[in-house]
Amino acid sequence: MANANATKITTGRVRLSYANLFHPRSINGGPEKYSVTLLIRKDDKKTLAKIRSAIEAATELAKEKIKKFPAKPATTIHDGDGDTPNGNPYGEECKGCYVMAVSSAKKPVIVDRDKAPIVDEDEVYSGCYARAVLNFYGYDAQGKKGISAGLNGIMKLADGERLSGGGVTDEDWDDDFDDEDEDAIFK
Repeated sequence: MANANATKITTGRVRLSYANLFHPRSINGGPEKYSVTLLIRKDDKKTLAKIRSAIEAATELAKEKIKKFPAKPATTIHDGDGDTPNGNPYGEECKGCYVMAVSSAKKPVIVDRDKAPIVDEDEVYSGCYARAVLNFYGYDAQGKKGISAGLNGIMKLADGERLSGGGVTDEDWDDDFDDEDEDAIFK
């Protein structure tokens, strides 16, 4: 029998993308979940070895519980230099990385380097750097069988360039408008 503890890992430094960590969200009409996509550098051999080992352990456990579970199941980790599972190319931020989407129905633990809880939602965002605690498991859903990973926790390590839009800088304020115009058309 495979060891269930072998399916739980802590990553090295990864970059967060599509960070949805403070409020659950439904994707494609599915159940609401907390989620994030991890960008794992291809040269992070230690994290990749941990992931490979956890996938192997989760595969062995799934073979014990799920009938006709494939020997080489589909996984949640993909090559960021290639195309997404639905055939679209990954973005520039994914180049040189493996891409792994993870989620949880339960809110993940979110802490800083000192393991103090982070409650400010602006502190952990798409583009920052973190470590993640993951648990790999086998699934048999909607006619598909494979290995995915649940998100248990995030430890923010460092700020990074934001990957999402919506930010405003001082340069965004166009100063050539006269906002005091008495003859404005919107009266």
